[in-house]
Amino acid sequence: MNRVSLAALGSILFAMLLVAFSNLVISPRNPAVPGFALPTSGPASTLAAAPAAPPAEPLPALLAKADAKKGEQYAKVCQTCHNFEKGAGPKIGPPLWGVAGRPIASIPGFSYSDSLKAVGGNWTWEALNTMVSNPKMEASGTKMSFPGEKDPQKRADILAYLQTLSDSPVPFPK
Repeated sequence: MNRVSLAALGSILFAMLLVAFSNLVISPRNPAVPGFALPTSGPASTLAAAPAAPPAEPLPALLAKADAKKGEQYAKVCQTCHNFEKGAGPKIGPPLWGVAGRPIASIPGFSYSDSLKAVGGNWTWEALNTMVSNPKMEASGTKMSFPGEKDPQKRADILAYLQTLSDSPVPFPK
């Protein structure tokens, strides 16, 4: 019994000494500021000489060449949370039939976020474009989890499809 307990204690003592010795040989570094410094993309003079990005095409021009059929395909992801049929009630999100021109946060019985209620006004094509591109930009505290569509032409196609979802469509801006 003594030999077994001496062997166990000796093994534990050996492990503790090994850890202490390895900490002396290879001391851990604790940086003053956690994280890593990321490399920059070059000196400021190089960045200033880079050509500017082409200006974004205005929304009326994008809407003029928008395709509602393509927009219907792109909007399929929206059907997860929104109804597109006339007279259909809300799902997770409010119905989108006749959304253009309708007052923002106006579907009775739907629980809108306070940030969307605070936006006020009507759903214009510009406001819808902003909401489809980045819902958090239009209403920072929105409950909408969709990250947004970054491609401006796809957004225009979606807006063209939304225009078809109305008995009296709101014309696009000129």
